[in-house]
Amino acid sequence: MFEVINTPLDEHIKLKNFSHPKVGAKVTFEGIIRDYNEGEDVESLEFEVYDELATKEGTKITEEAKEKFNLRDVYCVHRVGHLLITDIAVIVVATAGHRQVAFDGCRYVIDELKKRVPIWKKEHYKEKKAEWLKGHVPEV
Repeated sequence: MFEVINTPLDEHIKLKNFSHPKVGAKVTFEGIIRDYNEGEDVESLEFEVYDELATKEGTKITEEAKEKFNLRDVYCVHRVGHLLITDIAVIVVATAGHRQVAFDGCRYVIDELKKRVPIWKKEHYKEKKAEWLKGHVPEV
């Protein structure tokens, strides 16, 4: 399952229940906004998305991961809008019978998300003008 939302993720993920008798491992990845990138001081990030295509491709990725790694559940949610330092931008949760499978599945989802899902990222800096990051520039 994949979702795009514009509200804080930490509360959102608490509402999900990943319990199951066959689950021996739950791996969670959280992408957190930090205050630097490539030598620049960052104040915040802004994410934009082509929602329909992002949801379609994100769902495809989570389904691929579930099948490829034999995951019990896989869930990914990405936040859009203007995010501050320490906000969570993306969460991936993968559950499986064993930890290595859950780790591998979780990594696959975040790696594929970065490559394939149309979510654009703009960094707002302390000392210079905000700019869209390479590979994250939205088409106008």
